[in-house]
Amino acid sequence: MPLLECKGLSLGYNKNVLVQDLNFCVNAGDYLCIVGENGSGKTTLMRTMLGLQKALEGQIIFDGGLQKNQIGYLPQQTQVQRDFPASVYEIVVSGCQSSAGMRPFYNKEEKQRAFKNMKRLGILPLAKRCYRDLSGGQQQRALLARALCATQKMLLLDEPITGLDPNAAEEMYRLVKDLNKNDGISIIMISHDVNVALKDATHILNIGAKAFFGTKDEYFARQKNGSEL
Repeated sequence: MPLLECKGLSLGYNKNVLVQDLNFCVNAGDYLCIVGENGSGKTTLMRTMLGLQKALEGQIIFDGGLQKNQIGYLPQQTQVQRDFPASVYEIVVSGCQSSAGMRPFYNKEEKQRAFKNMKRLGILPLAKRCYRDLSGGQQQRALLARALCATQKMLLLDEPITGLDPNAAEEMYRLVKDLNKNDGISIIMISHDVNVALKDATHILNIGAKAFFGTKDEYFARQKNGSEL
């Protein structure tokens, strides 16, 4: 049973249609890599899955015990966000906001979840450090820990290695793969680093004039045969 299924999805802004009649699903344990040219609608799709904007047509169905507010999200960072003057702990625990609801304070379980995820990603010693003083790789691990505070089922990652040096990028991919393989978290990731991202993916969604969705093996078979993607 899919955790998330998109049926007949059309995306865009006002009358500017970016994607039409998109159909795909994500099951528990899948690692979906979303690829496509700049401006093809990848980030728009991710925002629509999160309920941050509406689809022009079609529907997104959540099942398997997954709800829209139980998806962890790691967006692309702006320079202003990189300079945010908060501690690493404050950044990470803010991922529990969806479960905290209208409560003004985080409860014991939510605080423990934040510390658990910081430890999981190797940043617990940085808990009291100011977020803006961290390296790019450390910031991304803090944001990944924040996203984990919101979910035990699915992570949406939008270009998670943008601005990272090669070593930090490799470490980010390793962490994501480990969360997928060892923790069973479904991954949906947009990446411009296609060749590296595809190494770990189980499924590919190529958004373009002619969309493709299938397994990684099917994707490579189409490329080998010279089929249009």
